[in-house]
Amino acid sequence: MTAIKHALQRDIFTPNDERLLSIVNVCKAGKKKKNCFLCATVTTERPVQVKVVKVKKSDKGDFYKRQMAWELRDLTEVDAKDATKENPEFDLHFEKVYRWVASSTAEKNSFISCIWKLNQRYLRKKVEFVNVSPQLLEESVPSEESQSVAGGDEDALDDYQELNAREEQDIESMMEVCEYAISNAEAFAEKLSRELQVLDGANIQSIMASEKQVNILMQLLDQALSEVDNIEGKLLSYEEMLQSVKEQMDQISQSNRLIQISNTNNGKLLDEIQFLVNYMDLSKGHIKALQEGDLSSPKGIEACINASEALSQCMNVALNPGHDKLMAVKQQQHLFSELRDAFARRLTNHLNNVFVHQGHDQSSTLSQHTADLTLPKHSPLHRDLLRYAKLMEWLKNTQREKYEGLSRTYVDYMTRLYEREIKDFFEVAKIKMAGTSKDGKGKFGLHGSSGKLTGSTSSLNKLAVSSSNSRRSQSSSLLDMGNMSASDLDVADRTRFDKIFEQVLSELEPLCLAEQDFISKFFKLQQNPTLAQAENVDDTDGTVHSRPTSEHRYSISDKDMVRMMMNKIFQSIETELNSLIALGDKIDSFNSLYMLVKMSHHVWTAENVDPASYLSTTLGNVLVTVKRNFDKCILVQIRQMEEVKISKKSKVGILPFVTGFEEFAKLAEAIFRNAERRGDLDKAYIKLIKAVFHNVEKVASESQKTPLNVVMMENFHHIFSTLSSLKISCLEAERKDAKQKYTDHLQSYVINSLGQPLEKLNHFFEGVEARVAQGVREEEVSYQLAFNKQELRKVIKEYPGKEVKKGLDNLYRKVDKHLCEEESLLQVVWHSMQDEFIRQYKHFEGLINRCYPGSGITMEFTIQDMLEYFSSIAQSH
Repeated sequence: MTAIKHALQRDIFTPNDERLLSIVNVCKAGKKKKNCFLCATVTTERPVQVKVVKVKKSDKGDFYKRQMAWELRDLTEVDAKDATKENPEFDLHFEKVYRWVASSTAEKNSFISCIWKLNQRYLRKKVEFVNVSPQLLEESVPSEESQSVAGGDEDALDDYQELNAREEQDIESMMEVCEYAISNAEAFAEKLSRELQVLDGANIQSIMASEKQVNILMQLLDQALSEVDNIEGKLLSYEEMLQSVKEQMDQISQSNRLIQISNTNNGKLLDEIQFLVNYMDLSKGHIKALQEGDLSSPKGIEACINASEALSQCMNVALNPGHDKLMAVKQQQHLFSELRDAFARRLTNHLNNVFVHQGHDQSSTLSQHTADLTLPKHSPLHRDLLRYAKLMEWLKNTQREKYEGLSRTYVDYMTRLYEREIKDFFEVAKIKMAGTSKDGKGKFGLHGSSGKLTGSTSSLNKLAVSSSNSRRSQSSSLLDMGNMSASDLDVADRTRFDKIFEQVLSELEPLCLAEQDFISKFFKLQQNPTLAQAENVDDTDGTVHSRPTSEHRYSISDKDMVRMMMNKIFQSIETELNSLIALGDKIDSFNSLYMLVKMSHHVWTAENVDPASYLSTTLGNVLVTVKRNFDKCILVQIRQMEEVKISKKSKVGILPFVTGFEEFAKLAEAIFRNAERRGDLDKAYIKLIKAVFHNVEKVASESQKTPLNVVMMENFHHIFSTLSSLKISCLEAERKDAKQKYTDHLQSYVINSLGQPLEKLNHFFEGVEARVAQGVREEEVSYQLAFNKQELRKVIKEYPGKEVKKGLDNLYRKVDKHLCEEESLLQVVWHSMQDEFIRQYKHFEGLINRCYPGSGITMEFTIQDMLEYFSSIAQSH
């Protein structure tokens, strides 16, 4: 322990000008942790500071480090746990209780004794020593005789003291005089002993000689002691006087502290009162505006808005805890609640009257719009009501029930107004679609004057069906379109329908957008999707509470609220649009093309403005119906192709659904030129062209009057020409396929037709090729009995030039009967036959030269003759 004490003094306390007086090895009670040391230290400089320092061995090495220090003046109690038995536990009470367990009871007692001494010497503070052995404290009590050497007790605590500078000089000078002290220590020791004896003798003699002076010194000491006792008595009296002064000063300090606390409390109270006065006081002008403000004039509305905002600020002020228990605060909150409720009732009644009054004004202008295909504008109503937007926001935040009731009233009223306007608007649109004369009376007795429309939607639909029967019989299918020219189509009706439908959508779009924008601004409904938060709800006593979010599990967002209001107000739009679309489809099924393009464009426009708007959603739903009608129209055309029947007595020519597809494609390309939904048309093209291909092949196979190759050649040539002129990118593969089919069937027809004019010659050379194929050498074919030179000359003589020309003339007439005039393929086929005839001629000549060499056998006509035959026949016809 001594080595540890010296190490701690050297490494920790000497650098800090401190002396280590006592040390005890301890650990915390109840915890298994590493041991540490509690050290009692004093500073070497005045004023002396006494500390208890906790020193702990470092985890990273063998050195010690200072962990915590306490001032001894902060110590209030020392508890040794047991005064009779040996117990290593003890407690030190500083700002909190520290419980320790010493390594031994002796170390604990030594440390507690040192603490007691230091407290008595430097602090004289009444530290309570509990459960400490009385013998331990008695041994440490200083007596009158030992007070003079009290300072020596401190030095006795140290086992080692360093030499001072004077002692070092004396030792060095002595060793310089006795240089042999280093080499002969015994002689040096004897010399010192002799000198000491001499000094002792001299001291004794000096004392004996000065006995008188000693007696005088003793008397002086006695006098000094008496003076000391006198001074101690005075000091005790002074201390008693100072003690009373100290008690008075403590009382004064306590009084000052109470005064300071009182001032602080008064300042805080003043701040609270000023806070309540500043934030919970409503001016008389605002109160008057809330009670009597004019809600019909702009100035009055502005005053009411300012007053309502001030009232909201007063009611929503964040009160500190306890404010709500003040009677003045309760009264003020009650006043605010009454003002809020009264103003909310007055505002609700006024807005209800505004709705009714504006509605009557709007209804009076309704009749002038029925004659024209326009919808009344509600911008004046919206402009007047938007002045109350901030008041509606206030009502929404303070009186949710009245706000919702007012929104329901507005929706109910506007629903009736819009339903009447939209119904009349669509009646006019249907009459214009069905067709009206200049005098205003429709074809079917429907009147469209002065806004009073006779005839229901169902009757309109029935009349439209009868009106469109004539048109349908002319132009509602690909078959019928093929039987007429473009000039015969009812282009005016379709153009009129397209304009009417576009005007209907153009009128509805700004109407819905304007109403939705007004609802969002007037009812303060945000368009971005945010979930409804917990609301601040006022009780009847005016206290503000936060409604739990669990009550709003089913709260809807502002976006959903706008959608619900729009769905309610314009609930008839989708129905009327579907009815109008059905009417247009009954008038002419190809109207679905116009409707698909127009509806797609308006849906695309609405989605760009607001993808989640009511208009975008509604038009999207209607677009589905239009798309379904368009698909139905395509399926009807395909079904009509499959049901087509051809005459058995007349030639087929270009099939009606082929020309019908051409007219349909031209019409569709004109309609879909800049359309957004081009993909729907491309899909319809694919379905239609496949059906056209299939049914052309089907009709060709069933044809009895016209050869299959002619039917296929003419119709696929027409399809190829149509697709080439229209340049429809999605049908490029079908265009190439049509060209290939046309070419193949043209070649087949030419080959089959040319077998008849030189039939015997063809059969003869087919036999020659068969012998060669069986292995007979070409130069040996002439030795075959059936194919000798005589047989060849006989066959050639049967086809002189006149006979060939006659046969070609008959062939020309037959081809002319097979081909139709519309496609103008006669010259193309005739030229192909000429090329094929020349090819056969050259083939026959080659066979003659190879199989009958040197025979001198030639045809009765030359190639030049053939060219003249073909040219003269073509010119003659």
